[in-house]
Amino acid sequence: MENAAYGWVTPALSYLAACLGALVALRSTRWALLTEGRARRNWLTFASVSLGGGIWTMHFIAIIGFAVSGAEVHFDILMTVLSLIVAILVVGAGIFAVGYSRRPQIAVLGGGLGTGLGVAVMHYLGMAAMRVPGDITYDASIVGASVAIAVFAATAALWATLNIRGTRAVLAASPVMGVAVCAMHYTGMTAVSVHLNGIHTASAEGVPAMKFVFPLAVGFGMYVFVSALAFAAAPSKPNAQQSAFLGRAAPLQANSYPARR
Repeated sequence: MENAAYGWVTPALSYLAACLGALVALRSTRWALLTEGRARRNWLTFASVSLGGGIWTMHFIAIIGFAVSGAEVHFDILMTVLSLIVAILVVGAGIFAVGYSRRPQIAVLGGGLGTGLGVAVMHYLGMAAMRVPGDITYDASIVGASVAIAVFAATAALWATLNIRGTRAVLAASPVMGVAVCAMHYTGMTAVSVHLNGIHTASAEGVPAMKFVFPLAVGFGMYVFVSALAFAAAPSKPNAQQSAFLGRAAPLQANSYPARR
C-alpha cells in the first residue's frame, strides 16, 4: 500500500489545489466584509465553495495516488460526490458564522471546531467510498490526530479570514493553510490498513479513480476561470460603515487597511 503511486505528481498537484482554494477563499471573505446585503452573501458563498472545493479537490487528487499492491482501487460515485457536498456545506457554515457574527472572534472558535469536524467527516466519507477486494481498517489514535489537525486547520483558516489583509499577506498565508490541509489528509491516510481477501482482482463495484480525472480537470479549470472573473469584480476600498465592521471583526484598526490589494 502506498500514497504516492505516481511519485511527486499527486502530492504536488493536491497541495497546489489546497493553496489555490485558500487563496481565493481568503480574498473572497475579506471582500465580503467590505460589502453588505446580497453582495456579502454572494462573496461568502464563493469563499465557501472555494475553500470547501479546494479541500475536497486536494483530498481527491491525493487519493488518486493511493494504491494497494495486488488490487485495483475503485470508488463509489455517489459517496464521492456526497463528500464534496459535505466539504462545501461545513466550510460554508463556518465562513458564514464568521461573516455575520457580532462577535467574530468567538465565532472563529466555534466555527473552527464544527468546520474541522466536518472536514474530517468529508475525508473519511471519501475514504468510505473506496472499494477494494478486502477489508479496510483504521488506527484509532492516528484518526484522532488527523481530526485534531483538521480542527486546527479550520480554525486557522477562519482566523485568517478576519486577520489577513493585503495581497502579500494572503499570498504568504495560503501556502501555510495548504500545508495544514495536506497534513490532515496524509496523516489520516497513514491510519489506513488494507487486508485483501486473497482474490487479487479488481473490485467489481464503483469506478477506477482515473475515471474521475477528466471531470475533475474540467471542473477545476472552470473554477479557475470563474475565480479570475470574481477577482476582476472585487470591491475597491471600504466605506465608513464597512470600516466600522472591520474594526469589530479584527484586532487591526480599519484605517490601517492597506490601499494596495
